Amino acid sequence: MPDIAVKICGLTAPDNVRAAAEAGARYVGFVFFPKSPRHLEIDAAAELAQLVPAGIAKVALTVNASDEELDRIVASVPLDMLQLHGKETPARVSDVRERFGLPVMKAIGIAEAEDLSAIDLYSEVADQLLIDAKPPRTSELPGGNGLAFDWRLLAGRKYWQRPWMLAGGLTPENVAEAIRMTGAKQVDVSSGVESSPGVKDLIKIREFISATR
Repeated sequence: MPDIAVKICGLTAPDNVRAAAEAGARYVGFVFFPKSPRHLEIDAAAELAQLVPAGIAKVALTVNASDEELDRIVASVPLDMLQLHGKETPARVSDVRERFGLPVMKAIGIAEAEDLSAIDLYSEVADQLLIDAKPPRTSELPGGNGLAFDWRLLAGRKYWQRPWMLAGGLTPENVAEAIRMTGAKQVDVSSGVESSPGVKDLIKIREFISATR
């Protein structure tokens, strides 16, 4: 299997950061969304970000955040990328890239083939794409729901002009198959390496990254 870049998202404690780094994660994600069990206050995120070794990208996950909210995050937390996980329009993605001077990853929810058209649209404005399972209509969370989409929707496609990351329902048990079916070179996991919502399992983090290899 080719070398796969792994993002461990929703880290909330120093041991999470250490486990992700030691296991070989390329990205770590901090969540700034109060409805999420993985939500961090800015001061706490800043402390965790200081523990991330050089060479691992620090990503802030936000949901329909205002400029003022992003200003506060970026001013306090040393970041390498912003992840927009809400209903941000292509114009908003462009605005955020220009205003904050950081690469932007746009999350796109997929449930059926017609949802794939958004990938081409956002490819024109985002630096990276996160291809995730579309959340249920009843969910308050745009991601981190532990749901997968039909990976066959991505099978055999000629891929998009931006780097992309596969997310949604990935676990140590299924990630190798997901990579095989989709051709993903990057994967993202949050709930799939938890013992309960918002509580990372350090063994599962290691098992997940090992399974990608």
